[in-house]
Amino acid sequence: MPRLQLAYEVADISALARSLRDGLGKLERMPGHVELLNLLARAAGFRNFQHYRADVEFRQRPGDPPLPQPAPDHARCAKAMRLFDGDGRIVRWPTRRNQQLLCLWVLWSRIPAREVFAERQVNDLMNRWHHFGDYALLRRELIGLGLMRRTPDGREYARIEQKPPPELGVLLARLRERGAG
Repeated sequence: MPRLQLAYEVADISALARSLRDGLGKLERMPGHVELLNLLARAAGFRNFQHYRADVEFRQRPGDPPLPQPAPDHARCAKAMRLFDGDGRIVRWPTRRNQQLLCLWVLWSRIPAREVFAERQVNDLMNRWHHFGDYALLRRELIGLGLMRRTPDGREYARIEQKPPPELGVLLARLRERGAG
């Protein structure tokens, strides 16, 4: 049986350092080997080291066919387009959660990756991208959905890299066609 190759990778080394500092600060003694592995795994977004290892094993299995990609829901995209003006700004906050989610993904796509922002900068970005005057709602929703993170003191915000839904590509293309991308 081939040996499992565990390669540890994080997108944001600063977030890793903060997560480790916070995790180590909660301990009353020097962590053991397994505790340290769990801290590292959690800092990379996994529940624990076993979750991380299972993910690596799954991705390294030879011969598995690629998982089929879900097809975008074009009707959902058409409905979401009604929520944006000609400049690509959200006109009103939708009442349906599935439409809210698409709006949040559009905002996520506009936040520069691997950059850290102050709260005021995030508020300014959100204000540029909507008309209904509630940047705090958008900021909270992005954080709650796990598309953005913020430090406990609220000083730093950053986009969290995620795999977007298939509808995002369709929606962004339609917004670009409209001249609003």
